[in-house]
Amino acid sequence: MKILMYSIFAFDKSFIENTPHGKLEIEYTDKSLNEDTAILAKGFEGIALFTADDASDVVLEKLYLLGIRYIALRSVGYDHINIIKARALGIKVANVPAYSPYSVAEHAVALLMALNRKITLGQKLMQMGDYRLDKLIGFDLHGKKVGVIGTGKIGTAFAKIMHGFGCQILAYDPQINEELSKQINISYSTLEELCKNSDVISVHCPLNSETKYMFHKSYFNMMKKGVIFINTARGSVVNTEDLIMALKSGKIGAAGLDVYEKEKNIFFGNHMDKKFEDNLYTILRAFPNVLITGHQGFLTNEALQGIANTTIANFNAWAYAGICENEIN
Repeated sequence: MKILMYSIFAFDKSFIENTPHGKLEIEYTDKSLNEDTAILAKGFEGIALFTADDASDVVLEKLYLLGIRYIALRSVGYDHINIIKARALGIKVANVPAYSPYSVAEHAVALLMALNRKITLGQKLMQMGDYRLDKLIGFDLHGKKVGVIGTGKIGTAFAKIMHGFGCQILAYDPQINEELSKQINISYSTLEELCKNSDVISVHCPLNSETKYMFHKSYFNMMKKGVIFINTARGSVVNTEDLIMALKSGKIGAAGLDVYEKEKNIFFGNHMDKKFEDNLYTILRAFPNVLITGHQGFLTNEALQGIANTTIANFNAWAYAGICENEIN
């Protein structure tokens, strides 16, 4: 089976190359998938995509006409592809349902700790020669209420870490994780109650029609004044304009973001010689109490190897058996 991998970066190519390929013939391109670059898939049976690739209806139709019958996503999330359209065309799609949930969970904790203990601000002040401590006061996490939005694999890993800090864990998820409830003391509640009672809120839910802009003005207004808000899930779970207003009012004391709703044209690229034309992003990154990382929460050796292993395994399952256990239905 001939495979083209879109949006290949130096950081993940080596992991894929070092994974046994089985029946696969793999070629790479650093270009992202869109209407213009779909033509690159001519002559291939399958393609592998990253989160910034565009697999919308028009692109999928072009891919089908070019002979693409298999798409493997190098991610857990699949909000960048129209699964219903792919199924209608007869294109099989699989994802990486789990690689290293600890990578993203630990990154969320890193954002939280850096913001709470003013580590980035302290570093900037020291570089200017200001060693005063007046602006660097944080709080003990021990005993604080931490709200976890989504208790899947990543949310579970985050909840366990925060439980280890001695935090009280509140959770919101339409599907209660019974196994997690047996392992740690966790209280499930409505989203409203979680927002009202949490000192820290961390988002770990997928992006879909029900979670798009889940966090907007109404929910921000419910939160405790000074809450720390962390999002390592998907940018569009949060209404950025409303987040900015909540930051300006002081309702949100700090925000740690590994994702942004319009990140596709910003993250994963080199913009050193360019000026950002996204006003919302420019405003957001100017806040001293906002810490933004470029969707790097998954970026650990263990996670990258897990993604490579599963992506190759998905294609080989199709090549050998015609079916794949990770197909998205």
